Amino acid sequence: MDNTDKVNEVDKFPRDEDFTYTNGYKAWAGAIFVDLRDSTTLFTDSNDVEISKVIRGFTSEIIEILRNNTDGNDLKEIGIRGDCVFAVYSTPKKMDLYEIANRAFYINTYMKMLNKLLEERNLPKIKAGIGLATQVTLAVKAGRKSSGINNLVWIGEAIAKASKLSDLGNKDDKKPIVMSSTFYNNYIDVQPVDNAKQWWTYVNDDTYGAYYHGNVTKTEFNNWIEHGMKD
Repeated sequence: MDNTDKVNEVDKFPRDEDFTYTNGYKAWAGAIFVDLRDSTTLFTDSNDVEISKVIRGFTSEIIEILRNNTDGNDLKEIGIRGDCVFAVYSTPKKMDLYEIANRAFYINTYMKMLNKLLEERNLPKIKAGIGLATQVTLAVKAGRKSSGINNLVWIGEAIAKASKLSDLGNKDDKKPIVMSSTFYNNYIDVQPVDNAKQWWTYVNDDTYGAYYHGNVTKTEFNNWIEHGMKD
């Protein structure tokens, strides 16, 4: 039934081809989830063709931001779950978490651009919650060997917590980007901006534990949007 014979604790997750049906790897993983807010209302109240264009544009751009300029072995998984786009990265260094945070800032800024374009077409604006988490995580290859159907399964807090935190963003007075405390404490150590701690609000919640939320954008990108998205 279970023929797993070894779990390797490593600094960094290996190449996908190194995963077999008999081994597993344990290392630091970082996850980001981008979850649309009130998508049910958006889908119900809008023209099917127009909303299809919006969702297709939203997902394709988010995926591009999540995968752009990544080492092929650092980006371990990227995908779509319903109206949520997510990615999982191997994060042996604090700078790896800074890079994930930077992607979150680009996505948060991109949402401003997207909403300006939607407004021009008289379509409803959309919001997204962006959840970030990191933790030592077990990854195993699961599936049926003879079927060719398999995937990595992530066992640990990072992926589940990033998903839950994305559900908090842009809701009930929470800002769009929500980081677990472990992610924040490691990211902030290498954030080069001196006053970066002022961007974040700390919350200690009985259900979600300690986390930080903020509304950080990329300055040049944001200025370009504010000035009419012209060259």
